Amino acid sequence: MTETLESIAEAMVAPGKGILAADESSGTIKKRFDSINVESTADSRRDYREMLFRTEEAMKKYISGVILYDETIRQKAKDGTPLVDLIRKAGSIPGIKVDTGARDMPGFPGEKITEGLDGLGERLAEYHDLGARFAKWRAVIDIAAGIPTRTCLEANAEALARYAALCQQAKIVPIVEPEVLMDGGHDVDRCFEVTEETLRILFDRLAAHRVRLEGTVLKPNMVIAGKKCGKQASVEEVAEKTIACFRRTVPAAIPGIVFLSGGQSDEDATAHLNAMNAIGGFPWKMSFSYGRALQAAPLKAWGGEAQNVSAGQKAFLHRAKMNGLATLGDWKAALEKAA
Repeated sequence: MTETLESIAEAMVAPGKGILAADESSGTIKKRFDSINVESTADSRRDYREMLFRTEEAMKKYISGVILYDETIRQKAKDGTPLVDLIRKAGSIPGIKVDTGARDMPGFPGEKITEGLDGLGERLAEYHDLGARFAKWRAVIDIAAGIPTRTCLEANAEALARYAALCQQAKIVPIVEPEVLMDGGHDVDRCFEVTEETLRILFDRLAAHRVRLEGTVLKPNMVIAGKKCGKQASVEEVAEKTIACFRRTVPAAIPGIVFLSGGQSDEDATAHLNAMNAIGGFPWKMSFSYGRALQAAPLKAWGGEAQNVSAGQKAFLHRAKMNGLATLGDWKAALEKAA
């Protein structure tokens, strides 16, 4: 079968499956390891990720793809097998994070612009040779007094569109990730407003850069109240408002939407995704691309100890299965207790 951008994008959002985001930067993984008192070294990072990729049932049944970090896509498992091969052997697709991080936007206090376009074409060609078939670029949009500004939204959308065009040229499916953060005190309606504007501008820029939507996957936030907001929306309201927002802004040509968890608890991220799929009736597959919401439980269960690998794998399998069910609208809270 010839690999096309469309066929890769469709496989990334296969029913019952979602994407494992294992692309934490060295700084982020160090923080995660600090929380379990494990030193972050090339070996400890490899051991931890190898544990996840060797969780055969989880990978085969519930994980369609894995987003890797530059270090990880080049690493070998303890027995010398490239980690990319472990992922492929499980029937999952290797992907790669290619942005170099969000930096303060000059002249726009409190706003960020994501960097990493310099030399990206060459890097993508190398990543394709290393086995990556999709990539990820994250834009960060904060909500506070007077922000986001239109300039910030346009600058980030332009960068996402240029990245996406370069990916498709390299035969790599772009995941475009415009994350409206949930850190503030804003309510769910303010999140709706900002998410709607962000997505409108993004799809306008993708069209301007002739990005083929059928070979593109969207990784957005859910429409959700900020963490510091006194009034949190119900699961049903988050699901209804997120669907309503996307109906206004996301073209039907996009094969799938893979949500980021964005700081939600494991169970909230699963419940919200499930509620959307239970409502249904939209043109795209709605799935997940979770990092922390898939990894927090296995990381804690593992704790850096070789004898805890099976406990870590069990925790990972459980979260992967719960989210797999949520992509079908078949998850129930009672299943969490049964674990």
